Amino acid sequence: MVTFPSSSALKSTVSSVTLAATDSASSTSTMDLSWPAVDYGIPTQVTYTLYFDIPSDTIGSAPWGKAVKTVVGVDALTKSFTTKALNTIALQLGLLPDQTSLMVMHVEAFADRSVYSNSVALSVKPYKPYVKPVDLPIQYLYIAGDFQGWNINGAVPLASTIKTNTKFEGYIYIKDGGTFEYKSYAVLGNWNSESYGDASDGTSGILHRAMYAGGNFKAPKAGYYEIGINIPDSTWKQTATTWSILGDATPGGWSTDTQLTYDVNKQVWMVKADMKTAGSFKFRANNDWKIDFGIDAKGKLAYADNTFFGYTEGINNITVPADGNYTITLDLSHAGAYTYSAIKN
Repeated sequence: MVTFPSSSALKSTVSSVTLAATDSASSTSTMDLSWPAVDYGIPTQVTYTLYFDIPSDTIGSAPWGKAVKTVVGVDALTKSFTTKALNTIALQLGLLPDQTSLMVMHVEAFADRSVYSNSVALSVKPYKPYVKPVDLPIQYLYIAGDFQGWNINGAVPLASTIKTNTKFEGYIYIKDGGTFEYKSYAVLGNWNSESYGDASDGTSGILHRAMYAGGNFKAPKAGYYEIGINIPDSTWKQTATTWSILGDATPGGWSTDTQLTYDVNKQVWMVKADMKTAGSFKFRANNDWKIDFGIDAKGKLAYADNTFFGYTEGINNITVPADGNYTITLDLSHAGAYTYSAIKN
């Protein structure tokens, strides 16, 4: 009788694994399986196939009848699985993302007949894979939180353009008092839409993506925050900002920032300043060049530097048409369509 050499023929390097979307592009092995060769008593080629199933399907009138099969090959005695490959198998079996479930595995040897190894169990927590949405000029996520009364119908949008693909970004003003907590949702007005929450602590970290995702984002204090959510990388970032102008067109030149003040009612940053037409300026956050705006070739406000998007080439400084006192306004209230104005008083 042909059998596997021992009752523990199939071996796995792991018995439990939590799969993460951040590892989906990695070629590193997450699980390695191995088994001994089956001797059919004559020189012959033996084809090995792995079966993956859920425990309830391994019994009854058609055991392993719904298994996901992976043909390993002739005389092959090992098989490695990446995070993405193992996640695909788990989802094909109907295991739910972000929930820990049990799958079982065994290996089939076939020459003129099939023989099967022992079964090995694997506790696995799969993730929901990212599916690129249809390209639109602008796509949105929506922020609801304590700062706006957890009003899902009035949630603040974060925008992602085709250029930024699936990096969603925008600004929220969190007033003093309250919990400073918030969360992002895929559909405006729908608490039951896919949500995005924090899977870590601090001002940036790992993004938790699921329906009713646990872990609210939380700001450390009141302030005006840039929020960035990177879905494919499963990361998020929040940066508290104050805004100023700097340049030889401004009162402080290139050495001293002229501070803007946030108008809560108008939801814009403003300053009145004596400006010079002979110079130029940029808007920048936190008196630093980590986040700053200039204008693009079409004269529209655009990031030159940004800790979420990175550096953008070809962004020009801003100028005013004549010397004089100007009301300078920076409007970051419309994600994906930021604007500025310089109106002579």
